[in-house]
Amino acid sequence: MGKKKKTLKKGKKPHKNKPTSKKYTKYKIEGDKITRAKCCPRCGPGIFLLDSNGRLYCGKCHYAEFKGKASKDVLQEGASTSLRPSEEIKEGKEKK
Repeated sequence: MGKKKKTLKKGKKPHKNKPTSKKYTKYKIEGDKITRAKCCPRCGPGIFLLDSNGRLYCGKCHYAEFKGKASKDVLQEGASTSLRPSEEIKEGKEKK
């Protein structure tokens, strides 16, 4: 006689808890006042902006704000020193 094929068990899956929301981290209690983190101007209150690497970012609508003058200077310096590929080719030909 032939071998029996393995059958997968069917039925209810075990319950898994969902990860909890971390919105409580966006509120701070200072004395008698509660302060909220910055909200997205497009999405409205309740959608908080992520604060990372000198910028504020909304994961829902992809809105981004850049913080501080230092980050703008770094971006401008990098842009001014780099050449477009066509300019690099032209400079290379002139040197030869």
